[in-house]
Amino acid sequence: MHFARQHVSTCSCRINTTVPPVSLMQEMLSRSRTPMGRFTIAAKHHISIAEIYESEMVDIEKAIAHYEQAADYYKGEESNSSANKCLLKVGAYCAQLEQYQKAIEIYEQVGANTMDNPLLKYSAKEYFFKASLCHFIVDELNAKIAIEKYEEMFPAFSDSRECKLLKKLLEAHEEQNSDAFTEAVKEFDSISRLDQWHTTLLLRIKKTIQGDEGDLK
Repeated sequence: MHFARQHVSTCSCRINTTVPPVSLMQEMLSRSRTPMGRFTIAAKHHISIAEIYESEMVDIEKAIAHYEQAADYYKGEESNSSANKCLLKVGAYCAQLEQYQKAIEIYEQVGANTMDNPLLKYSAKEYFFKASLCHFIVDELNAKIAIEKYEEMFPAFSDSRECKLLKKLLEAHEEQNSDAFTEAVKEFDSISRLDQWHTTLLLRIKKTIQGDEGDLK
């Protein structure tokens, strides 16, 4: 990994076949980005560059830009599933960077794209859940309105554990009851494990309750 990092940072003329330097990746993009039918190749190159920015250079803003470009190329080939995967990466990073409105738009878009697909509709509730958490951080009323909208758009969301959790969190937040908030999260987590992304956003919401100590324990 050190060897790859050295090549990325110095843009050496020598080619590392494991992790190509960004300069080489840009050259590859310039050769394959335009002709129809080669958009998928260009998209994959953008993903490779995004992954370098994620892990080797730790520049999330640039990673986001390349994932967005990859998504656009996949859409050009009507590879919607691949485009959605890139957009979900963008949404996750935008939420972490507190760019909540952009994250909301992405999660709503992907949720709407998947809710009518018999093979993918189960995932739609997760995307609407993530959008709701982003709304919640911005404004409690926004979250209420959004949840009602998602229930109308996708009735199966109403019966999901995610939706029931959101309503418990809204109630606890209205009452400024941090204990009830934590208990609702614990109950959900005991059955459906929450990852670091969800935990981070839930903590941000919980910190808006007066007198909260800032944890979910």
